[in-house]
Amino acid sequence: MVDDGMMDGAAKEAAANVVGDARDAGAAQGAQGAQGARGANDTEGTRLDCLTAAGYPPARRIVHRREAHGDVFTDPYEWMREKTSPDVTSYVAAQNALFGERMKPHAAFAATLLDELRGRVHETDMSVPVRIHGYWYFGRTHKGQEYGVTCRTPVLDAQDWNPPTVDPESPLPGEEIVFDSNKEAEGHDFFRLGVMDLSRDGRWLLYGTDTHGDERYDLRIRDLHTGRDLPEHIDQVAAGGLITPDGKWVFYTKVDDAWRPYSVWRHRVGTPASEDREAWHEDDERFWVGVGMSFDETRLVIEADSKTTTEVLLLPASDPTGEFKPFIPRTEGVEYDVSFASFEGAGEDGSDIPIALVIHNVTNPNFEIDVIDLRSHKPPYTLGEGQVVAVGSAAGCEKSSPDQRALPADTPCDDPRNPAILQGLRGLRVDGIAAYRDYVALDYRASSLTHIAIMPKAEAARAFLEGRPWPFREITANRPDLLVSIGFSGNSSYEAPTARYSFNSFTQPTELRQLNMRTGEDTLLRRRDVPHYDASAYRERRLWVRVRDGVRVPVSLVWKAGLVPALDAAGGLGLVDTVIDAPDVASMIAANRAARDGARDGNAGAADAAVDAAADAAARSADAWLSQDHLDAAPLFITGYGAYGISSDPGFSVSRPSMFDRGVVYALAHVRGGGEMGRAWYEQGRRTNKANTFTDFIDVTAALQAQGWVARSRTVACGGSAGGLLMGAIATMAPYLYAGIEADVPFVDALTSMLDPDLPLTVTEWDEWGDPLHDRRVYEYMKSYSPYENTMDAAARDAAYGTSHMPHIFITTSMNDTRVLYVEPLKWLARLQEAGAGADAIARIEIDAGHGGGSGRYHQWQEVSEENAWTLVTMGLTQ
Repeated sequence: MVDDGMMDGAAKEAAANVVGDARDAGAAQGAQGAQGARGANDTEGTRLDCLTAAGYPPARRIVHRREAHGDVFTDPYEWMREKTSPDVTSYVAAQNALFGERMKPHAAFAATLLDELRGRVHETDMSVPVRIHGYWYFGRTHKGQEYGVTCRTPVLDAQDWNPPTVDPESPLPGEEIVFDSNKEAEGHDFFRLGVMDLSRDGRWLLYGTDTHGDERYDLRIRDLHTGRDLPEHIDQVAAGGLITPDGKWVFYTKVDDAWRPYSVWRHRVGTPASEDREAWHEDDERFWVGVGMSFDETRLVIEADSKTTTEVLLLPASDPTGEFKPFIPRTEGVEYDVSFASFEGAGEDGSDIPIALVIHNVTNPNFEIDVIDLRSHKPPYTLGEGQVVAVGSAAGCEKSSPDQRALPADTPCDDPRNPAILQGLRGLRVDGIAAYRDYVALDYRASSLTHIAIMPKAEAARAFLEGRPWPFREITANRPDLLVSIGFSGNSSYEAPTARYSFNSFTQPTELRQLNMRTGEDTLLRRRDVPHYDASAYRERRLWVRVRDGVRVPVSLVWKAGLVPALDAAGGLGLVDTVIDAPDVASMIAANRAARDGARDGNAGAADAAVDAAADAAARSADAWLSQDHLDAAPLFITGYGAYGISSDPGFSVSRPSMFDRGVVYALAHVRGGGEMGRAWYEQGRRTNKANTFTDFIDVTAALQAQGWVARSRTVACGGSAGGLLMGAIATMAPYLYAGIEADVPFVDALTSMLDPDLPLTVTEWDEWGDPLHDRRVYEYMKSYSPYENTMDAAARDAAYGTSHMPHIFITTSMNDTRVLYVEPLKWLARLQEAGAGADAIARIEIDAGHGGGSGRYHQWQEVSEENAWTLVTMGLTQ
């Protein structure tokens, strides 16, 4: 199942029938009818005849009964869970062979797209150096090599914070290689780093590698003076970990059988791993734990997180064998984090004022930042003490007051405690604060986009002592025509007088800049150079779609100027308040039926009586589906995610111009379940509100098509992981809106996974999806939308939607994926390929890879070019 990097995790009162809500009337009957007919004669343990449609690998059916809350679901493909069985191995090989055959006609097109992508990349390149203690660290890539090389050169002047200029083709004076991933990956089909950490003097390197894709890492300690690894081996542990600044201790996290990081261990450098001792153990299966070092390197930090609750435990770095103690003991439903700094010289006698900066949601669902004066406040601490620096919006959130809870998520936020720059913002969420010697940095989100602000440390100290709002000023890209993602980047030293930040957009490659807080100088460090690319040729804009329950959902659009005249004419680039309405679902289905029935009347008597009824319905409705289309409109590629409170932000991609240049409109739907509009946005798309994620995406798609900007016969949707669940849901709930759907590592057998607490991640995921094992209401709700249970055949789609049209389906999965187990997409694939399903479904199944697919940049470029070739061909674009 899915947990995309410990992403944090909300619930409608009654579990209404989602299928009925989303599809309207007859759709629910169609789904239930198809499901019932499929299992009517199934008997436990019985091997049934293969029902796979012609041209697909045989998929035998052995009925497995899944029973919960008195309900029985007959599952013919659960046998595919036996990963190493010859039946599974041969079935996977056959599906990959089919995929190869089906993609062979498009190989030349994929190669063209790959050439275009590579033409926009400097294959030999470098990063801007970052100063860490006595060295400047930077990365290099070399043409022909899959992975990067980490390098460093000594700092020559302790007062110099301006990075040296790196030549891609030649080394700097004193440059040395710290870690070459190409060398370490030799002999492995997959390679990924899980940690790289250095001692303060730069001698000892802790690194962890995964060569299978299962996210279990082998830790090694390297002496960079000699280039040799120490003899101790720490194998099959979680990502992350640290080596203490003095290089004497390593802390790391072990995983249990469910792949949950649950136990922190300490290792004394130079001793066998068999002598390691446990430093912390987490018994609650909902919590993951990780270990790291505080920014000022004075404390070791353990953070224990569930989807809704956090606890931070600290240990002085000077006492690495001591006991970790909580900064504030955990409270159910409360998330917090803490960092430490000082107001240097701000005391009455010129002494430093030690402070703790705490961000938490105990008083505000979109978080509050408090600063605690550690001179007068003593442990034990409580959340909410100290001075409020920033506070998010309470509008629409579950834990707000009734008045606030009733407000839309985009209600302007006004709070007298906030800095002036935060007043009146919509969907305001406070994301973090960091204090350096010369400045304080603030991260926040509003109107679905990221924002950053800064102020001199001395001014922060004065505002703190006077008890007034802190006078932050926002840092912007000064590009109102762009949808910008902006953030602080590469600020690894507390002592640095400079603040680095970067920004990019869908059409603007990344700029890295440096603001000197002592001089006020704002310097461009690097603008990503993209060969054969002209950013001015493209347009991007944000608009809002009013969906079926009246909520306004933001959507980002990108296209090439001149190729979509209707969008060019619409104007209003950047952030505007343009709102379009989604068409009524019942009206769309009625139009489908009218067109179908008209086509049927016109062909009365023409059909061969021997033709199967389902196939006949599919043939009749194909022309009807196209007949309602805006045939002169542009192709649409639409994507979304909508889970865990994770935001889908604008970002540049070197592969996308190949789509733009062929006239494709790119849309990113910021659906509920994500975090774009703050906590309320997340809560309105999780647990028993999950259907909002799916209906938002459907309504955004339909609204764009209804404007005449894009053609539904040329619309392809794409999503991965939890976004793959979204893809499975729309394939069931609104197949008539899409020509194709790409589902990457899709979480499509969600209910089966959430019923098994022994599977990786299940218990930790109950906070996100609900607990169907112990709650019948949750069980019924999840069963109503889980794509595997609700896959319809052609006849059922025709009855439900007035057309049997089914999008072409492209599935990707990896056999070593521990987040969404391969068996979920594999079972869904088998169901889609059944006779009568009327679906065209293929899958690329990685043998040696994990949740993110294969490793190595050339391998990944080949994969994305292949996916884009399939997408463009599905849109009718073949060159």
